[in-house]
Amino acid sequence: MSASPDQPLAATPTGGEQGRRTAPPAVVEEVLTLRIALEQDLVGEVRTRFRYDACRPYEVRLTFHLGRPDEADWVFSRELLRDGLDSLSGQGDIKLWPAYCPCHGSTLHIALESPHGSALLEVSKPQVRAWLEQTYACVSEDEESALLPTDAELAALLDGA
Repeated sequence: MSASPDQPLAATPTGGEQGRRTAPPAVVEEVLTLRIALEQDLVGEVRTRFRYDACRPYEVRLTFHLGRPDEADWVFSRELLRDGLDSLSGQGDIKLWPAYCPCHGSTLHIALESPHGSALLEVSKPQVRAWLEQTYACVSEDEESALLPTDAELAALLDGA
C-alpha cells in the first residue's frame, strides 16, 4: 500500500505501559438455563446470563430472570465458581458444589441467600466448566494481577472518595 506524500499516515499505537493490556477489554458471556427448586417436588427454569469482563478479572456476574422487571444480578469471585465445580465452595450468601443427577448428569448446585429469600439452582457442570475455561483463555490466573489497579491508582481513588 502506498500513500501520497501529501497525505499524512495514520498510525496505530502499539505501545503503552509495560505489563498493561492495550487491547480492548474482553467479555465472555453466555445464557444458560438453570433449574430452580420452587417447592418440594416442583422445579422451574430460569434463564441466566453468565458474564465475565476482563476489566474485573476476579469476578463473575450471574443475571437471573433476563428481560423481566425482577432481573437480579449476583456477583462473586471467579475462584469461588471454579472451586465449586470440584468441591463445596463458599459460605454465607452463596454456596456452590458439584453433584450428579441421574436425569441431568453432572451438575453444579448454586445456593443463594438474601434478605429477600433463598434459591437452590442446578446447572450443567460441563456447560459451566466450558464457559469458565473461556474466561481463563481471556485472562489467565497469572494475568489477573496485571489487570488490577496499581497501588497508586487505588490511592488516587481512595483520596477522591
